[in-house]
Amino acid sequence: MKTAHAARLVIAATLCAGLAGCGGGPNAGPNESPDMRPEVRRTTIWDAFRSSENPNTAVGVNKYLWNASLEVLNFLPVQTVDPFTGVIQTGYGTPPGGGRSYRATIKIADPALDARSLKLSLQGPGGAAVEPGTVRAVEDAILTRARQLRIQDGRL
Repeated sequence: MKTAHAARLVIAATLCAGLAGCGGGPNAGPNESPDMRPEVRRTTIWDAFRSSENPNTAVGVNKYLWNASLEVLNFLPVQTVDPFTGVIQTGYGTPPGGGRSYRATIKIADPALDARSLKLSLQGPGGAAVEPGTVRAVEDAILTRARQLRIQDGRL
């Protein structure tokens, strides 16, 4: 009698363990194995080859801010431009009617036409600091011109 009872307990324990192993946990659906849930699934080397987005077409730079920056600071010689990171670096130049030369680094950090998207750094000769009012005036001129370009483009 004891062997029959022990055998039933072993069978019941095996069935319970087998059924517990089939469950996918609290978040798994009926047809969803635990390895395919998004929170459990891991990235493999093959995922790198499955990318469907072309990285050469995704540019996160506002074209109006970009063009306005080049127009407003057209008296500065452009040294490097990178439209994919949104950086324009210029050499030294003197503004029309001004006596002091400047160089600029412009960073357009967002595709939105917004003041927060534009970062401007001006330097005088020898890396001298430029007054914040001058930098603000140039930023305002770039933003104003960018808005004008947007209006001309007809995309309000």
